[in-house]
Amino acid sequence: MSTTAAETYRALVEGTAFGARTIIDRLEEYGVTIDQVVICGGIAEKSPTIMQIFADVWNRPLKISRSSQTCALGAALFGAVAGGAFDSIGDAQKGTVAYKTTVYEPNPDAAAVYEKLYRIYKTLHDAFGVKGTRAELYPVMKELIAIRDSVRSAK
Repeated sequence: MSTTAAETYRALVEGTAFGARTIIDRLEEYGVTIDQVVICGGIAEKSPTIMQIFADVWNRPLKISRSSQTCALGAALFGAVAGGAFDSIGDAQKGTVAYKTTVYEPNPDAAAVYEKLYRIYKTLHDAFGVKGTRAELYPVMKELIAIRDSVRSAK
């Protein structure tokens, strides 16, 4: 009952980041290495706070695409390769893909807290969303309160 609108909004952003982290983890389970993430669009260009949260939750650097039309550029590159203008996507990217100067590096302290929160998120995600999962949910609230208290005392 004492949660503010700003705290609710941040929780929604963090939930989005945790959901994307689940996708990143699944890709890595199947052998796709993800060392960095390139972001595009309005939020990437207008909200440093959200980008920092994503970098911290994903524990990877985030770059912002220089192109405001990144999706169209990607489609054009694939078309150029299909049309024979380039031998490969890698060749096509060399002269056209660039990033803005801002890079969001994960903050190690925040990333460590988010790692604890992500483990709880995954427990709940699997308990409510994966058929046959048997998760012990009793400690969830106690763990969340302990994380909250440790973060508050560190400030």
